[in-house]
Amino acid sequence: MNGTVTAVCSSGEYTFTKPAREAITLLAGLGVEGDVHAGVTVRHRSRVARDPSQPNLRQVHLIHEELFAEVAAAGFRVRPGEMGENVTTRGVDLLRLPTGTLLHLGAEAVVEVTGLRNPCSQIDGFQGGLLKQVVGRDAAGNVVRRAGVMSVVLTGGVVRPGDPVVVVLPDAPHRPLQQV
Repeated sequence: MNGTVTAVCSSGEYTFTKPAREAITLLAGLGVEGDVHAGVTVRHRSRVARDPSQPNLRQVHLIHEELFAEVAAAGFRVRPGEMGENVTTRGVDLLRLPTGTLLHLGAEAVVEVTGLRNPCSQIDGFQGGLLKQVVGRDAAGNVVRRAGVMSVVLTGGVVRPGDPVVVVLPDAPHRPLQQV
């Protein structure tokens, strides 16, 4: 289940997309150095409006590169960072990981998966109809979110494209990911 980092992205401003970088630095307990969403408490505007004192469980956003191929089959072109993620991976089924999974990114950095990204209507502002590709319903009518996972930084370090992603599952029983 291990994989590879294929891209790293960050932005110091509230923008939907984030430019690709040669490297990003993860800071323990904060997120991506210089990224607008880094902080101990929530930084996403909708969450700040509700309660700015909430802990930031969305410090680092990861998306699996395989999603880009899936949406391309439906006519959408998405590149790393364009859906606001900080880290793009290949070879790890991020959406099936349990809550509390540790992801070792590169030589030093470790993030803990906190939950699923809850995609918002800004995705349709980026490309009309894309939201329906990343949020849907299963046969039982349950909402299925496919726009990546959120995490917090446990151990800081530099992360670059090409770095390994090593998955460490938590002890059982596993808790499925919920939106955060």
